[in-house]
Amino acid sequence: MDSNQFREAAHAAIEEIIQYYDTLPSRRVLSAVEPGYLRPLLPPSAPESPEPWSNIQPDIERLIMPGLTHWQSPNFMAFFPASSTYPGMLGEMYSAAFTAPAFNWLCSPAVTELETVVLDWLAQLLGLPQAYHSMGEGGGVIQGSASEAIVTVMVAARERVLRHLSEGLEEKAREDKIDGLRGKLVALGSEHAHSSTHKGAIIGGTKYRSVPASREDGFAMTGRELRRTLEDCKRDGLVPYYLTVSLGTTSTCAVDRFEEIAEVLKDWPEIWVHVDAAYAGAALVCEEYQHLTKDFAAFDSFDMNMHKWLLTNFDASCLFVKRRSDLTSALSITPSYLRNTFSDSGLVTDYRDWQIPLGRRFRSLKIWFVLRSYGTEGLKAHIRKHIKLGELFHQLAASREDLFEIVTGPSFALTVITVVPRRKWAKGGRERRITKQVYETINTRGEIFLTSGVVGGVYVIRVVAATPRVEESNIRRAFEILVETAEEVLSGEQKR
Repeated sequence: MDSNQFREAAHAAIEEIIQYYDTLPSRRVLSAVEPGYLRPLLPPSAPESPEPWSNIQPDIERLIMPGLTHWQSPNFMAFFPASSTYPGMLGEMYSAAFTAPAFNWLCSPAVTELETVVLDWLAQLLGLPQAYHSMGEGGGVIQGSASEAIVTVMVAARERVLRHLSEGLEEKAREDKIDGLRGKLVALGSEHAHSSTHKGAIIGGTKYRSVPASREDGFAMTGRELRRTLEDCKRDGLVPYYLTVSLGTTSTCAVDRFEEIAEVLKDWPEIWVHVDAAYAGAALVCEEYQHLTKDFAAFDSFDMNMHKWLLTNFDASCLFVKRRSDLTSALSITPSYLRNTFSDSGLVTDYRDWQIPLGRRFRSLKIWFVLRSYGTEGLKAHIRKHIKLGELFHQLAASREDLFEIVTGPSFALTVITVVPRRKWAKGGRERRITKQVYETINTRGEIFLTSGVVGGVYVIRVVAATPRVEESNIRRAFEILVETAEEVLSGEQKR
């Protein structure tokens, strides 16, 4: 493909993308294909002769589109959103054009320096403590996902506590001490923390324990339960070294009790505390939510995904640390082929030492484009719009208490509900079955897409409408579908 062919193909691709976005409201949200649908539609091997773009492009609609779940649809109300916007797409286009592994400053100075600047912009916008800015001892780095960020800081936390507990020993004694400690290290997180914390502990070769979080406490981790769990660990001869606290749990968007947790951890200063704010952290762009950051100076790291709720295409997970030396001490290995004058001078940042992979993409471009295209006021308006839509759905659900019980919410545009059985004795398994049938019927029909879960032993339906294109009409229609389906299922239940 030469430059003229590229120009023609790019114009055609952009027109198709625009048409796709314009027709999203009318498309079935959830893919209806069966597993393995694609292989029979493709040749058994790659083509020997080149194909013109005019043959390739039609296969997007014919082969790929049927197998897509449309996350950008205004009727997508499942999981959490995965934002996509035109400024972000342009950033991806330039990133692809400038492609480079960019593992150190020398590879492309602009890749490193723009990332440092835009993450300082973001830290300021989110109201993070100065300790998380690059002008001090901290700073930010773009990771692929919040899960990757958690694994990264867990490695740093593990190495930090091992260094601390073996400090001052001779080399052999130090090695023996570390070998003995490794089997005792334990990471902690709320029972409602994202599963990536448990997975990170497995990857890091340490134990994991969860901290109970009850419905009475709004499914938030409390200082009381944390202290109890820490004391249990101590009694069992374990060494707690890491804790995930959540600003917006996956199940209910609960916010852990940061002030209580910070107070408890004064007695456990060796524990690394990471704030997982993957989705709800975007709300910190609004001043009315920035009180949630007041205890962050007592913690070690913070991560939020711009690619969830802040108008930036996947992947753009923004990790901030209070002491960047904690990352580099754990992750910096410099063979001779990576050495260069600039890195050796200590005057530049090499982000390869802030992450697990060596190579990295030019992800800061799309963040730069989004921040400039929307401005701080545009980002705030975006979040506040969804907060209001979440409140609207909550009001609608509350108006039909004969059909729905609100389990939690609205919290960061998420409301969690369960279906109320008409037969008061239809509790337990039957109550769960009714809610599950409503959920499955809605998703099978495909006009909207929701997710379910089990919270505090209750089977629930989660409704979060925070895609960039969602409007009030979509919320009202989603509620109509919920009402119609619940009445249909309950009517059938009464006839049983």
